[in-house]
Amino acid sequence: MSNVDFSFPIRVYYQDTDAGGVVYHSTYLNFMERARYEWLRELGFNVAALHDIHQALFMVRSLEIEYFRPAVLDDLLHVTVAVNEIGRSRIKLLQTIFCNHVQLVSATVQVVCVGAEKLKPISIPVPLRERIGKFA
Repeated sequence: MSNVDFSFPIRVYYQDTDAGGVVYHSTYLNFMERARYEWLRELGFNVAALHDIHQALFMVRSLEIEYFRPAVLDDLLHVTVAVNEIGRSRIKLLQTIFCNHVQLVSATVQVVCVGAEKLKPISIPVPLRERIGKFA
């Protein structure tokens, strides 16, 4: 796990798995969403403040994901977030999920900043852009 901006630990619970104790494929998206939320918090921004102060939300625009190995019940995962590109209203992130330094999942997630009222693309708020820009 090198060259990452942020890493967030997540334990695999029973609710995350199928009957065989293997993490269900869509659950990894929840893990990545949680890591992005915590990454924003680490940058000094939380989702409520982005909405209330800047009238801005982030929505997933596109997602490409690859699964290499499965996670299972009780694994301790590390979900990473790394900035790949930043545009006027979009951010391209690279996210990976590791268990014991072994890569399980890799994804490219493109999020777009939208106005909270009309849900149309808007510029990323300047204070957030400046913080994210340090990692791009």
